[in-house]
Amino acid sequence: MKTRTNFRILEEKYDRGEEGHHALWDLEFKDPVPDTSRKILHVDMDAFYANVEARDNPAIAHKPIVIAKHPKLTGGRGIVSTCNYKAREYGIHSAMTAAEAFKRCPHAVFIAGDWSHYQEVSQQIRAIFAQYTDLIEPMSLDEAYLDVTHNKLGIQSATYLAQRIQAQIKAELNLTCSIGVSYNKFLAKIASDYRKPFGITVVTPDQALGFLDDLPIDKFYGVGRQSVPYFHQRGIMTGADLRAIELEDLIEHFGKMGKSLYYKVRGVHDAPVQPHRERKSIGKETTFIQFLAEEEGVLDALTQLTKRVVAILRPRISTLRP
Repeated sequence: MKTRTNFRILEEKYDRGEEGHHALWDLEFKDPVPDTSRKILHVDMDAFYANVEARDNPAIAHKPIVIAKHPKLTGGRGIVSTCNYKAREYGIHSAMTAAEAFKRCPHAVFIAGDWSHYQEVSQQIRAIFAQYTDLIEPMSLDEAYLDVTHNKLGIQSATYLAQRIQAQIKAELNLTCSIGVSYNKFLAKIASDYRKPFGITVVTPDQALGFLDDLPIDKFYGVGRQSVPYFHQRGIMTGADLRAIELEDLIEHFGKMGKSLYYKVRGVHDAPVQPHRERKSIGKETTFIQFLAEEEGVLDALTQLTKRVVAILRPRISTLRP
């Protein structure tokens, strides 16, 4: 099986125009070996914003809940942030327009959302995580990676830790989560979505290749909705199909993503859990009830958004000054 062993060295030779790079695809090596020494959890809260609203207002708990301003109040504008599982039975999902959500389920409860409250609850969840490990990498308000290889309780079983965390969040906050358990972040991320809601999925090193082989290509984290047709056109429907493709072919057709998937489908993903992940960007956005049709209105809106971003950046920049 051709793999990327010594690929970087040969790739550098190619870039410099040196001899020897022609052997790049002619070398035969064993498949890359994953590092299975770690124990990683991916905790994903179930329909987080909607379930916080249902918890805080039991009268609506059994109704379809959509986190978006009611389209009747916005002239049909607005996007669904999330919705509970009852609303999903009507085909409603995140990023759908609020108008379409209302069309599919007119009796749904529309809630604009209380983002400061959601952030407060998210901090309560992270405080529970911190009882088990300091290696916590939040990805958003409602999901995080935890490295529990060397945890504060000295417990060897990552599955047992996942059960404890899930039960503690339910008991203390009356919210449910789903947890993926594996030896790397990629597998744990996929596993957390496998038995939603309120599920735990464990993928051991021995199970990894079989788990990935059976996985539809659209379930691979990093393969976007728009990319799926390109994979299907090349006969790549599942992980097994993906694993049968040579590295050079994946790079040729899918670039960096192809190279990344070559390793991931073999269970190789060594990215560490980063408690202090560097933020790549800061932005602000708003939704307008009426379209901005004039240049003056657009420029004014951009100016206001820019001021909000600057207000966030200013204190950070001042700390960098000598």
